[in-house]
Amino acid sequence: MASFLRKPVSALTSLAQPPSPGSRRFAVWTRFTGLNNAIYRTSGGRLMGSFDGNPVLLLHHVGRRSGEERVTPLLYLPDGDDLVIVGSMGGTPKHPAWFHNLTAQPATDVEVGRERRAVQARVAAPAERARLWPRLVEHYPAFDAYQRRTEREIPVVILSPRG
Repeated sequence: MASFLRKPVSALTSLAQPPSPGSRRFAVWTRFTGLNNAIYRTSGGRLMGSFDGNPVLLLHHVGRRSGEERVTPLLYLPDGDDLVIVGSMGGTPKHPAWFHNLTAQPATDVEVGRERRAVQARVAAPAERARLWPRLVEHYPAFDAYQRRTEREIPVVILSPRG
């Protein structure tokens, strides 16, 4: 068996680069994301609801330029009543589109299993990031590799219950 097949998923994903928008790989990635979301919803998160041992949520957001509704599956870390997500985008030089969309419109919804929650997004303050980052890396070591790969500070976003 090839050695890369025996590595944990995080060892492989830490090497992955997200596809460039407009490329064929991006089109395939978009289709896969849509399929992932459909399977997640159909199974209530039992399938596609975790990645490398970490829970996954579906983040709803609206394109800040297009106005189109979007749904993105993301790893999250529970922190009390809050959910914490990371704008790593594989360590590329730019923040992910969902991060910019949440910055423009921070009131949104997430799906966690079969539950849909209204949340308010905000970027973690420096002290919060310092507290959360080691926990995030402990759960998903690839985040550390992504941070080393880029000059930008990867944003940590806190999703607090709205209501």
